[in-house]
Amino acid sequence: MSQNAAGQPSRELLKTLTPVVLLVLAAFVVAFLIADPAPPKRISIGSGATDGAYFLFAQKYRELLARQRITLDVRETAGSTENIELLVAPTAGVDIALVQGGTAASTDSKDILGVGSLFFEPIWVFYRNPTPIDRLSLLQNMTIAVGPIGSGTRAVARQLLQENGITEASARLLPLDAGQALRAFSEQRLDAAFVIASAEAPVVQELLRAPGVRLMDFSRAEAYIRNHRYLSDVTLPEGAIDLISNTPAQTVRLLAVTANLVVRRELHPALVDLLLQTATEVHSNGGLFEEPSQFPSPRYLDFPLHPDARRYYKSGPPFLQRYLPFWAATLLDRLKVMLLPLIALVLPLLKIMPPTYRWRMRSRIYRWYREIQAVEMQLEQSGEMENVNRQLAELDRIERDVTKVSVPLSFHDELYDLRMHLGLVRDRLRQVQAERSQQAGA
Repeated sequence: MSQNAAGQPSRELLKTLTPVVLLVLAAFVVAFLIADPAPPKRISIGSGATDGAYFLFAQKYRELLARQRITLDVRETAGSTENIELLVAPTAGVDIALVQGGTAASTDSKDILGVGSLFFEPIWVFYRNPTPIDRLSLLQNMTIAVGPIGSGTRAVARQLLQENGITEASARLLPLDAGQALRAFSEQRLDAAFVIASAEAPVVQELLRAPGVRLMDFSRAEAYIRNHRYLSDVTLPEGAIDLISNTPAQTVRLLAVTANLVVRRELHPALVDLLLQTATEVHSNGGLFEEPSQFPSPRYLDFPLHPDARRYYKSGPPFLQRYLPFWAATLLDRLKVMLLPLIALVLPLLKIMPPTYRWRMRSRIYRWYREIQAVEMQLEQSGEMENVNRQLAELDRIERDVTKVSVPLSFHDELYDLRMHLGLVRDRLRQVQAERSQQAGA
């Protein structure tokens, strides 16, 4: 048997497998295109001013996300209101943002979803007055710093003041930030100021120690938190800021908003999980007003909670992301989704392939039976010596071709049956040839 003949079964197997492989590859490509796209490798966050806490936390997020091959562009902004505007604007290129609780009223967009609250930001109301003030309604006819335009402080301060009957008509509301308010207090150009920042903020520390400046105790804090889900009440214990100078001089009850992490609705779900893991690493240790592991939290959000964030709070990180780098986990997760339809396609193909291969191998043998049958039919129709000799020559040709047929060992019994049938027909022809010879000699 020649090397070419020996390789024929392998070629037949290849011919059988090739359509199946091509079909599976085509299905894989279609599934790859239909499956969720891979998460982007570059996203942008709206933070705040460079000297603010939001900007500093955004820098920490950028460092941690870089370990997972995600580039985070930190966008400096005027504050929470501008961050929301950037998220809503389809061409702004901002995917996520840090915003202050209480600022959702600045938009009615359904395209923003909350991922989690991160830490408390007390609402510090500092004032200069000879007698204590424990209600915002007592700030009538005063000059009040409510935060710069575009800031979350301004949005919350104006809302709380309006609920207490204080508007532009009954007080002078100035767009000053905390630093400007501190200078205005020292120059006695200001009666009160709203500051929303952490207790560690340097300007808060200075205001707490500023001569003649008092910190308002929210005696009706419970009423506020009942009416606004984004508000909480926190307690600043006596001496918590400085034990030596006993700052503050007495325990003060404060209102607090939370810093919230929000995203565009269409942000890739895998990135929502990654953001929550990053936020947990940054904020889970707690602080002056936060218990360890209290944040990130699904509570205190202005915006609807993202469905994938809800699943994260219930079940934790996805299984693959717990043990693999982010890029590998997302790749395997996409492959898992694509394998389901492929399995549904491959299993039937695997059942079809063996009988198809058997049919192709047997067809290499059975095709010769048609020619052998044709020889027999010619024998029945004419038994003349010339036809018998021609039929024997035809059988010799068939036999030569059959010897070149190569099939796997499992089909050799059928090949030998073919050769046996060839021999039977040849014996019959020779018998007829002998009879015709005897008749001619007689």
